[in-house]
Amino acid sequence: MLNTLRFGIEIETVGLGREGLANAIQSVVGGTKIADYRSWKIVDAKGRSWRVVPDGSLSGGEQSGEIVSPVLGYDDIDELQQVVRAVRSAGARSDQSCGIHVHIDGSRFDARGVTNLVKMVHKQERLIEQALGISETRLQRYCRPVDAEFIRRLESRRPRTMQEVSDAWYGRRNANPDRYDSSRYHGVNLNSLFFRGSIELRFFNGTTHAGEIKSYIQFALALAAKALGSKAASSRRREYNAATSKYDMRVWLLGLGMIGDEFKTARLHLLKKLGGSAAWKGERRDRAQGDQLATQEERAA
Repeated sequence: MLNTLRFGIEIETVGLGREGLANAIQSVVGGTKIADYRSWKIVDAKGRSWRVVPDGSLSGGEQSGEIVSPVLGYDDIDELQQVVRAVRSAGARSDQSCGIHVHIDGSRFDARGVTNLVKMVHKQERLIEQALGISETRLQRYCRPVDAEFIRRLESRRPRTMQEVSDAWYGRRNANPDRYDSSRYHGVNLNSLFFRGSIELRFFNGTTHAGEIKSYIQFALALAAKALGSKAASSRRREYNAATSKYDMRVWLLGLGMIGDEFKTARLHLLKKLGGSAAWKGERRDRAQGDQLATQEERAA
């Protein structure tokens, strides 16, 4: 299911102006570049619109911009990586003010799927935070954890309709969601779902590394696919152990379906900030042995 889901991505950058970003994108996707006040639109050879827009949260002033992709499919990831490499080569970079937002098409989600996704993230939230290296500033401001009151409402009400999920998210009936509602500043942003039809995942630190961005997308799609394919999920918080976190994350990634060579690079990036061995819960084996055994197990799976 993972490779059938549609997604979009927002990539915040500094170091290069918006026209420069648009030129770099056009060098990969072709098509026509169109000026639109302080923004640029590139209509690619397939008729899809890529946008480069200002973002007041970025530190670069006019030498900054947010790249907003069109709706993409799994087969478009390679082209997206080419775009990332092109803008990086042109001078774009990330800094502490930058983030990556992945949007998952919400049209295949019902109340059960959304509830599963939120519960899965809440359960593993500490592990996600450490694996992605989310800064305290972003955790407190732009990428807040799942709201405990929202979880409590989900557990007590057990919503069966999207309207009931919306009521639980906002804590009230909200007939006209606003794009800039303050509830959007969470790692899992459901305000985006109710406003424009996509679930936004805001966990990811800014980067212009094409491999890291691919790993973020694959992780987001794997989470979504698991939520859609599960009958139920637990929201009980998993205790975080720094000494075994690499092993714990690897086991979870395999459970999400991120197995084999297709996800090898993703596992590398999603495990590299964590401690311990990827193959052993304890400390009896050295890293080289652990990595070798982990690779063998993944191939067998």
